[in-house]
Amino acid sequence: MSEIDLYSILEISRDATPTEVKKAYHKAARTHHPDKVPESERAAADDRFKDIQQAYEILSDDQTREMYDMHGMAAFEKGNPGQGGGPDLDDILAQMFGQGMGGMGGGFEGMGGMPGMGGMGGMGRGPRKSKNEVQEYEVTLEELYKGKTTRFASTKNVICGNCSGSGGKANAKPKKCGTCDGKGSKIALRPVGPGLVTQEQVPCSTCSGRGSYFTDDKKCKKCKGARTTSQRKILELYIPPGSRQGDKIVLAGEADQVPDQEPGDIIFDLVESPHDVFHRAGSDLQAELKVTLAEALTGFNRVVLKHLDGRGVSLHVKQPAGRILRPGEILKIAGEGMPIKRSDAKGDLYLIVDVVFPEDGWLRDEATINKIRDVLPKSTDEEIKAEEVDEVDWEVISDMEDFGAGSGDPRSAEWEDDSEEEGEAAQCAQQ
Repeated sequence: MSEIDLYSILEISRDATPTEVKKAYHKAARTHHPDKVPESERAAADDRFKDIQQAYEILSDDQTREMYDMHGMAAFEKGNPGQGGGPDLDDILAQMFGQGMGGMGGGFEGMGGMPGMGGMGGMGRGPRKSKNEVQEYEVTLEELYKGKTTRFASTKNVICGNCSGSGGKANAKPKKCGTCDGKGSKIALRPVGPGLVTQEQVPCSTCSGRGSYFTDDKKCKKCKGARTTSQRKILELYIPPGSRQGDKIVLAGEADQVPDQEPGDIIFDLVESPHDVFHRAGSDLQAELKVTLAEALTGFNRVVLKHLDGRGVSLHVKQPAGRILRPGEILKIAGEGMPIKRSDAKGDLYLIVDVVFPEDGWLRDEATINKIRDVLPKSTDEEIKAEEVDEVDWEVISDMEDFGAGSGDPRSAEWEDDSEEEGEAAQCAQQ
């Protein structure tokens, strides 16, 4: 892994606080997002954006930041001496007790009785970050086109203001937990197979991994020793115009608060609901343009569809100077697609022509039929000449499934269907 300066990438000092790291990341991400540069510069911008994300991932976590400060990027190479000459401490603990340092609940004050671990309580720069809350948020294509701001009520746990998260009354001293002997954790046996068990370190259920607890008469009256209370708060969620499926909207620090930890984030994962008219791909839109046979031949001037912001989109196809519209042709309208985030540009709109033919039996008058024949172009195909001519009966069918049925001929419709199914099955097996 090449040596790079993560602090320079985010344009912050080496003693920047976690809040300053987060602000610098948001600023850099907005400035250098690949969607804001021309197509020719997209690859370089994408590399720059990945560097910014990597810098934030490392510097926003106390443990990885300390490793980077001590050993640089070499700390993240497998088996590098910068990681302590082999597996890190989390790996060692996972092998010994079935979990890493991050799962020790109340920290390391309860590890003093373990050989060689008495001085580890001071490791790290500060409190770790609590778990993020991730949930899907369904939005319509109209909302993604125009952008959306919504407010909602959130009920979460916050540090008790009466005891500042200690769980006890003022000046009350906690009692050492007798279940875990003040370690905050204990050894438990877990079956791993027939006749086989393994030892693992689990948080003490009596003291919730703290190593101590308050008796009922010394517990905080407000939180009753839980250290947190419930709070209702109105939050605002903003979805920028042009957002798309899979984008994540982050409300920083709004997850449940946990004592001795920084609060995590609430993360909304956008899910785009299907639309009846438009189909989206990136910043482009696709829709069907239905025209009558008369319009396809003679032209028209009318509103053909209602756009996502409520505007009518009008087309003027002139005849006889214009051209005939044919089924399956595609009309491209530049700049009428989805907005491109953090810019004034938009994608394109693609209209696929569908010619709607008249219903059977609409034309019964022989004189009118002759007029249409006179107006429409005559066939340019040469007349087929044969010694004998038979007039045959005919019918209209919807598919070719009976073509060659039961013959075993690989050119038959049923053979093609079987081949397609086998190909799909093989593709699924490979996946």
